[in-house]
Amino acid sequence: MKKGRKRLLGPALASLDVPRGSVAIGWLGQAGFVLKSPRGIRLAIDPYLSNSCEDIGKAVGLNMRRLVPSSLSPVELLGFDALVFTHSHQDHVDPETVKPYLRAGGRGPFIAPHEASDRLISLGVTADRIRLTWPNHVIEVGDFSIRATFAIPFAGDDLNHVGYLVTVRGGPRIYFTGDTDYNEILSLSVAPLRPDIMVTVINPAFRNLSPREAARLAKAINPRWVIPCHHDLFADNSLPDRLLRTNLVLQEMTEVFCPLEHGVPRIFRRRNAAASPSERLPNARNRLRRRKTR
Repeated sequence: MKKGRKRLLGPALASLDVPRGSVAIGWLGQAGFVLKSPRGIRLAIDPYLSNSCEDIGKAVGLNMRRLVPSSLSPVELLGFDALVFTHSHQDHVDPETVKPYLRAGGRGPFIAPHEASDRLISLGVTADRIRLTWPNHVIEVGDFSIRATFAIPFAGDDLNHVGYLVTVRGGPRIYFTGDTDYNEILSLSVAPLRPDIMVTVINPAFRNLSPREAARLAKAINPRWVIPCHHDLFADNSLPDRLLRTNLVLQEMTEVFCPLEHGVPRIFRRRNAAASPSERLPNARNRLRRRKTR
């Protein structure tokens, strides 16, 4: 594991003042994120805070050793208002995150689809602390609205994958694709909800969206920002996030690529009040076309 910053995300997020009409988002690595609302409500989505997948990888000949240190400890989840899970795979429902959290007195609530719920129960979570969800089902947590969205699973071991559309009252709408393959139903179901931010997986080796497919989905949904994830943590499941940027440029989405730094929260405002990211390549696709015709 590479040496990295100390675990400062917890204190940074706790002390962060989130303005009205905004949301703070911090990246934990892989598909893990933390969110904070103007009312101070905090969510953790798919927090993988350990190195437990290394042994799973070894068993099948893959290097799944964690490359980036966790910026949050399981005990620091005690201050969160809900833990949210997209499916049951170990880099999402992590025993070495959930069990220490429970031992420290963590009580959730836990928001999860059915098979992730079963996994949580097997780790010691009591059923009364779990709020089941499914596509189009909405759960309110403080000033957050958490709507599960359609996703396509990797294989038959868990057929209840979901993504989420998380909305902060008066603020931006964030679409987390979750682990999913491409299908036009993704855009048909999410585009009418008009997300401001799309957080997308880009690891096609495990039948998730490729950078090209993620850009195609972004084009159909038209978010203000596109944040890549699930490409960074394991040597045998990684690729450069700039491949997403390349494909977004080819889709004529030249100002939306917005990678986050591990463990550093960033505040996003509503679409009509937000500053542009630093990525600006106007008319890049047209320039490429002109060069090809010379």
